[in-house]
Amino acid sequence: MIVYQPEKRQQAFKAGNVKEAFEEEIKKSWEEYQQQVGADMANSTPYWAEALNEILAGGQKVF
Repeated sequence: MIVYQPEKRQQAFKAGNVKEAFEEEIKKSWEEYQQQVGADMANSTPYWAEALNEILAGGQKVF
């Protein structure tokens, strides 16, 4: 997400609305993640949210 849309991320980060600005991308990412690891693992582990916080939210706890 940030590789393809760095300006969008920067603007959303400044406005404090990263979650809302990337809503569609996050939804697609979650669906792909569930397909790759399985719904049980996706729903029972914090890995996906941790990755979003680290990468998309710049280390802040947003997700």
